[in-house]
Amino acid sequence: MQYIDGIAILDEDDDFPDPRSGPADEPTAVGLILNAELMLRAYRKGLFAWTSEPVTWWSPDPRAIIKLDELHVSKRLARKIRQAPFIVTADQAFVDVLYGCGAPREEENETWITDEFVDCFGELFQKGYAHSVECWKGNTLVGGVFGVAIGGFFSAESMFHRVTDASKIALYYLVESLKHSGFTLLDIQVLTPHTESLGGILIPRTYYLRRLKEAIKLNTLPFNKQILHA
Repeated sequence: MQYIDGIAILDEDDDFPDPRSGPADEPTAVGLILNAELMLRAYRKGLFAWTSEPVTWWSPDPRAIIKLDELHVSKRLARKIRQAPFIVTADQAFVDVLYGCGAPREEENETWITDEFVDCFGELFQKGYAHSVECWKGNTLVGGVFGVAIGGFFSAESMFHRVTDASKIALYYLVESLKHSGFTLLDIQVLTPHTESLGGILIPRTYYLRRLKEAIKLNTLPFNKQILHA
């Protein structure tokens, strides 16, 4: 395995490097061909893919998470949740959520969810590793969130909304489902002002990797695929 400025350059037979020795705010590694099995290996090691051409593997330090008991729900949002403006389901429209998350935002011209990522996440969903939570207004999908689960670890990859608060309410029900099923680690990878407002925090990479190691060993209850709220 070769290194350039501390970044591992991966060849076909290379394993992922130890992320503890990788850069804090640059890729830990670059290379290989993106596929679902490779993504699972990366998650288990504390890495995630962020681009597909070339494939870059990241393990930022610090790492962003949301503590499952510390999701911030404002009084206004709590009131709206009680009003039940949406039907909330799980794993009923995974591909639609994926494409909703992949649509460029108004302030952006492109998305990180390329066709390669769509194929990989779709395969992970078929194998039972990827999940989505959907918000519906009647028969119309208005928001959702999706991510990847291994043991008691869940990596929330992206969320979207077409109606105000739909993504926040999807995240709320995702967190409730994770708590019910016995998950212990909700990874959000990097902190943004939006995720910080929802309770996202930064923790040292070494602490994150310890928590990940314990979380992926857990036997959790099956992810709830029934209607979460009607």
